[in-house]
Amino acid sequence: MSTAIATKAPKHTTNTQYIKETFPVLEMTCAACAVSVESMLQSVPGVQQAGVNFANQTAWVEYDPTLATPQQLQSTIRSIGYDLVIDKENQDEVKEEAQQRHYRNVKQRTIWSIGLSLPIVVIGMFFMNMPYGNWIMMILSTPVVFYFGRSFFVNAWKQATHRKANMDTLVALSTGIAWLFSAFNTIYPAFWHQRGMHPHVYFEAAAVVIAFISLGKLLEEKAKSNTSSAIKKLIGLQPKTVLLVQPDGNTIEVPVTQVQVNDILLVKPGEKIPVDGALTEGTSFVDESMITGEPLPAGKQSGDLVYAGTINQKGSFRFRAAKVGGDTLLAQIIKMVQEAQGSKAPVQKLVDKIAGIFVPIVIGISILTFITWMILGGDNAFTHALLTAVTVLVIACPCALGLATPTAIMVGVGKGAENNILIKDAESLELAHQVNALILDKTGTITEGKPSVTTIIWNDEVAQRTKHESILYTLEQHSEHPLSQAVMHYLQAPVESITYSQVESITGMGIKGSLKGTTWLVGNPQLMQQAGITIAPSLAATATSLQEAAQTVVYFAGNQQLIAIIAIADKIKATSQQAINTLQQKGIEVYMLTGDNEHTAAAVARETGIKHYKASVMPAGKAAFVKELQQAGKIVAMVGDGINDSQALAQADVSIAMGKGTDIAMDVAKMTLITSDLNSIPKALALSTKTVRTIRQNLFWAFIYNLIGIPIAAGLLYPINGFLLDPMIAGAAMALSSVSVVTNSLRLKAAKL
Repeated sequence: MSTAIATKAPKHTTNTQYIKETFPVLEMTCAACAVSVESMLQSVPGVQQAGVNFANQTAWVEYDPTLATPQQLQSTIRSIGYDLVIDKENQDEVKEEAQQRHYRNVKQRTIWSIGLSLPIVVIGMFFMNMPYGNWIMMILSTPVVFYFGRSFFVNAWKQATHRKANMDTLVALSTGIAWLFSAFNTIYPAFWHQRGMHPHVYFEAAAVVIAFISLGKLLEEKAKSNTSSAIKKLIGLQPKTVLLVQPDGNTIEVPVTQVQVNDILLVKPGEKIPVDGALTEGTSFVDESMITGEPLPAGKQSGDLVYAGTINQKGSFRFRAAKVGGDTLLAQIIKMVQEAQGSKAPVQKLVDKIAGIFVPIVIGISILTFITWMILGGDNAFTHALLTAVTVLVIACPCALGLATPTAIMVGVGKGAENNILIKDAESLELAHQVNALILDKTGTITEGKPSVTTIIWNDEVAQRTKHESILYTLEQHSEHPLSQAVMHYLQAPVESITYSQVESITGMGIKGSLKGTTWLVGNPQLMQQAGITIAPSLAATATSLQEAAQTVVYFAGNQQLIAIIAIADKIKATSQQAINTLQQKGIEVYMLTGDNEHTAAAVARETGIKHYKASVMPAGKAAFVKELQQAGKIVAMVGDGINDSQALAQADVSIAMGKGTDIAMDVAKMTLITSDLNSIPKALALSTKTVRTIRQNLFWAFIYNLIGIPIAAGLLYPINGFLLDPMIAGAAMALSSVSVVTNSLRLKAAKL
């Protein structure tokens, strides 16, 4: 699916207060449609600027509300066969319902068109001389062309009333004239017999063109219906209802839309946080990976900030709402993803670029051909004029041009799937081979994305391994800290069951337990210091070296002695370094962006050979960095796996999601790596190079075919050798050009990545 973004230079500005609004546009079917809608919006008095994005089916309009209204904009767009959704309250619902309805209609039309076209093709190819064969084909093709294909004629007429043309115009003309010509030949065959010619019919050409183009539109509609799923999932992160704490302390359930700034809200374990705010009571751990991208949930206590869409894990707490509605961080992420998707510079396919020129040129050639033959045709002037005019339209029908890109893309997508690369659209394949800057998220992309114990270093002077492992495991069972799960997974359940007489969780430090009069501790250096535990210089040095290697160190002590230090890290994937080296050898600059601290970022960059990195980067910062590289002339690829990467993925020229990441990252991204192996990235870039080469070859042959075929169809050779191309042969040539394009695309299957 191609993208068309149309904009226009601002008009002369005065002190007028303009407002800018975005409206969903319905019924657009091609890039030329976007151009038509944009120009009509610009023609409305009071409109300052306007732009239309075909990919996400929206239009933005900056207008003077005293001169123009949404109703006027809608009326103008409806006049050329499209629609503008101006109902602000239910805008998304109306758009989705209309898209679903349109998809069902297109699907029904396609199924019927194909079903009725099959017997027409069989008769036209194998039983041409059967009794009443032409009449049967005419009866079957009539509903295909004029009922199931009526949208082509309706749209062509509406375009014509505004002196515009698109691919619908060419389809309507070629199929309509082919059917009318065939119907005339069926009803009045004597007209041709009297002139010593056999009347041919082209019902199968008219029906099959409608059926194939309807199938193409069905596939396109299905693809378009998935483009907004990422936004829907982001919106779904916010709960619909919240628990509002009333002045008397009781709670009531209210819709999230009713929450006001300074309201006190209650969040229970496992619930999503509804709005941004600060804790007033209670403690907990909150999964903020959608914001920071980091695997470890953040500890929260009174005064700490929480964000909408993040997930409360352990304890209940109350917090005061600070930002609600469109002001929350989640709402800002949604808005920025939408804007990045809508403002991205398009990679226009050659077919779309010439759509507005190709159609009127072909129509003009057809008319000119008719007039020329009427003037110079002699005795059979009208016969030759009609035949050649129809032949020009039939041979110029955009099948080969239309198939050139999608067939190569289909084969390329299949080839990608064989190599664990899922590709969503043509745009990413068209651009990936030009990438010269690649940004990698750290957690879950370069690293495994989950904390695990790398080693436990025991104090040999006091440690009794079997006994102390049981004590440590059982104490960690009482901890709410997420690192405790990593320790328990490493130790595995001991045979001996231990029961503590008392266990206390110490916020921000660790956990303390009493067992038969002995106190046991697991936590950070502050907890050890508070308990008066001495750390031997050798173990302290070991802990420092572990921290420098981007590992988190947890201390285990008992009976006033340090028993062990536990090293926990998010391991770097085994293939990350090799993939990064391969990319750098290809001349691609590799950057790492992470929400993690400088210490950890530096250690990971050093180990993987990355020369450029940034630490403590928030989601908006990642998107801004992508834009910064783009402004410097780079073609930027972004690789990520989290919600926090979604803005940067949407902004990037080529977006790649790790398959084991979040659904939202995969929906925003144009490519998804099924495997977690980063070596798939160089393969994806190589696949892009081969696919683009195939597309260019296809377009070359399709254009050459039209450049040669149209003049011959117009009768260019007739004065030289008396050759006049029969419309039936033109139909066969049209099919042959399509076959050559498909065959060339299939060659891509054998390519090595």
